[in-house]
Amino acid sequence: MAVLELLLVLLLSAVALGWVARHFKFPYPIALVAGGAVLGLVPNLPQVAFDPQLILVAVLPPILYQAALLTSWSDFKANIRPIGLLAIGLVAVTTLAVGAALKLMVPDVPWAVAFVLGAIVSPPDAVAATAILSRVNMPRRIVTILEGESLVNDASGLVLYKFAVAAVLTGAFSFVEATGQFALVSAGGIAVGVALAHVFIAIHKRLGDPFIEVLTVLTIPYTAYLVAEALHVSGVLAVVAAGLVRGRYAPEIVSAEMRIMARSVWNLLVFLLNSLVFTLIGLQLSDVLESLGRYPTGLLAAISIVVTAVAIAVRFAWVLPAAYLPRWLAQRLLVQAAPPRKSELLIIGWCGMRGIVSLAAALALPLTLPGGQPFPHRDLIIFLTFVVIVATLVGQGLTLTPLIRRLKVGSDWSLHDEQLRVRAAMSAAALAAIDGALAAEGVPAHWADGLKGEITERIALVASDGEELTPRMELVTRLRHAAIQAERRELIRLWRENAIGDEVMHHLMEMLDYEQAHLPAATPAGTTAPTNLAASRAGD
Repeated sequence: MAVLELLLVLLLSAVALGWVARHFKFPYPIALVAGGAVLGLVPNLPQVAFDPQLILVAVLPPILYQAALLTSWSDFKANIRPIGLLAIGLVAVTTLAVGAALKLMVPDVPWAVAFVLGAIVSPPDAVAATAILSRVNMPRRIVTILEGESLVNDASGLVLYKFAVAAVLTGAFSFVEATGQFALVSAGGIAVGVALAHVFIAIHKRLGDPFIEVLTVLTIPYTAYLVAEALHVSGVLAVVAAGLVRGRYAPEIVSAEMRIMARSVWNLLVFLLNSLVFTLIGLQLSDVLESLGRYPTGLLAAISIVVTAVAIAVRFAWVLPAAYLPRWLAQRLLVQAAPPRKSELLIIGWCGMRGIVSLAAALALPLTLPGGQPFPHRDLIIFLTFVVIVATLVGQGLTLTPLIRRLKVGSDWSLHDEQLRVRAAMSAAALAAIDGALAAEGVPAHWADGLKGEITERIALVASDGEELTPRMELVTRLRHAAIQAERRELIRLWRENAIGDEVMHHLMEMLDYEQAHLPAATPAGTTAPTNLAASRAGD
């Protein structure tokens, strides 16, 4: 019953918090962290026993794999230097700085335990940041760097996390040995991920059924993670490598039906996993707060403020030198390098929101040491992790948009222009193919006028994406929405009158849904002035 109750709480919380995020137009991780905080204040909540190690295995592989799938390898490779400096250098520095801050505030915390907290909060989560940046048309390079950083820093942070936890469990640590092991497990994890990606690509080409394809895709991240861990190499890097390689080949091997289905499945799965982790932290938070009663409230607040401030400040202290020093060296070597804008660096520095990876790592801490003693300061680590997430995700997440407007950064339409050029080229190829087919069939050219008109209209809709529609296109869009709604109502009427069966109804409803999903949002009727329509007609 406890599992069923947890699932029910998860689903209801996901629905409520998802609605709140959509209604108030902010990224859903902010709603989830707020919901987890509120849940933690509810007294006498049922406690759910779970294996901490299961959290990492169940939650992280699909989240990291989806992020890797959506990462552009060409953009990633072009920005490998800033991504590497943030995702590896900054993660290591943050681990050391946060660990030192905790040791300073609580001297009885062992160094290894302090570095566990540092490793947990070292990787920022770019979900909230990129969701906000995509709405304000930030320069494409900034979004690429943040997404690439989030992908790699999760891997590097979790590798450091495992080394720190191992040091706590064994009581021994050697920097030289750890450095060698870091290189070995990293290279081994990447090799396993690349190899398994090619195996699954070969399998995928022989499936031919979208449902089986989606199920197969869902097994890839878990297979990569478990195989790599069984070989004692990095499962996280194996998942990331598998996602990057398969994402490179996906456009060639994935069918349209499978692509549409998989996109929905991945989005739903990642949202549910986020909801699960934040629900679990909410259920545990009341017990955590009770166990921290030995700390005076003032001291606990001071520790939280110092750790959070260090986690935020280290990023700013790292971003500026990391941006300018390599370019200064490049200039000394007579290599041309475009100087970064300070406003863009400030935004990158402010995009340090922590998220689900940090929370999952905190929940995955072992309950006991090999000798049976409790894991030292586990509750304090979980509490401080949640505080850092709340402070950065809510504080920085909600102020990011005003900061961007204040700095007047944005309005980079390079991605939109590139999409428009590609769609125009694709449509030109489609029109040429139609003309060629008409000539080969020996039929009148006007037979394809309707199809050519649809393709031309599709170009116009893509051109207006993100911009105001012309009065004529507004009217056409409203008419298309109205036509689809009328078709849907008629379909439902026929189904309710038993004129058609469920299978036909669901199939046709799915077709209408796909068609409407690709249309721009319809403007309310009557908002387009008649004079504007007349002017639009005159210009046609």
